[in-house]
Amino acid sequence: MNLCIKNNKKNDVRFQKTYQMSIKKELGEKIKRLRKKRGLTQEQLAEMINVAPRTLSGIEIGENFVTADTLDKIISSLNTTSEELFATNHLKTTDEMLADIIKIAKTIKDDREKLEVLYRIVTSYVHE
Repeated sequence: MNLCIKNNKKNDVRFQKTYQMSIKKELGEKIKRLRKKRGLTQEQLAEMINVAPRTLSGIEIGENFVTADTLDKIISSLNTTSEELFATNHLKTTDEMLADIIKIAKTIKDDREKLEVLYRIVTSYVHE
């Protein structure tokens, strides 16, 4: 019985490390996405939040985790909320997203207007 507990603890520690890494990486990716969406360079945002560009780069690639103070500055500078940064209920795998897009396209195939809008949206992202 003790052996099982030890194994579970080891698994829990591995899970926690993996989970923490994914949180840092996911948060960094969201910050990067929002920064780009706002038309800011890393240097500009770094200056706004009073950190070195290298520090911001580390945050965006998931190497560094932000302090509470820096997080507040990022939220304010990017005009977002903590809820938006930490929300994960919308995340899907690439295959799931592709399947959803195909499913949506099939449901509107008889509505030319909607299909044209979807087509323009998709092609505008592909041609960026």
